[in-house]
Amino acid sequence: MGKRRSASSVNVISNGVDAIELLKEDHRKLERMFREFINLRATDPDGESKRAVVERACAVLTVHTLIEEEIFYPALHGALRDQLVGEEALVEHATAKALIERLEGLEPAEPFYDATFTVLAEYVRHHVEEEETTMFPQAKEAQLDLGDLGERMKQRKAELEDDDGPVESGPVDGTEEGTNGNTPPSRRR
Repeated sequence: MGKRRSASSVNVISNGVDAIELLKEDHRKLERMFREFINLRATDPDGESKRAVVERACAVLTVHTLIEEEIFYPALHGALRDQLVGEEALVEHATAKALIERLEGLEPAEPFYDATFTVLAEYVRHHVEEEETTMFPQAKEAQLDLGDLGERMKQRKAELEDDDGPVESGPVDGTEEGTNGNTPPSRRR
């Protein structure tokens, strides 16, 4: 029992923030939003509820990719057995950012709005699968201090979510399956 405890103590600091678990929380939150969008496609005639979901998902994804690029990926750089995994992740992020930018210029009733978000969701699902099946296990094997990384990522995430950052568009707690039109649309640029 003592050996197990010491091995896990490398990964989690006293407050329980683990980098991989923090990222997985975002993955699950995004998946809920993708499902919510699918449900709204047929039932949201004016597109405002759909827009709110898209904007929340894009905000979560923007913060998520930033904390990965600024903190998590650099920490993994020398630890990955296959550096191509990290490079692919960065290319996938660039594509996601381009799709988010395209969505910002579209209205929900316009052609390609639903298709663009659907492609973004499919792309993110693929990225999540690769991270969770390839990258995260390698990070654990590398015996990185996932607790320290998690704390830094959590702190950076809080900074990005404040100060009129990417998530000013609304709550991103992911606790509700649907907005039912109760989530106000965000301020558009």
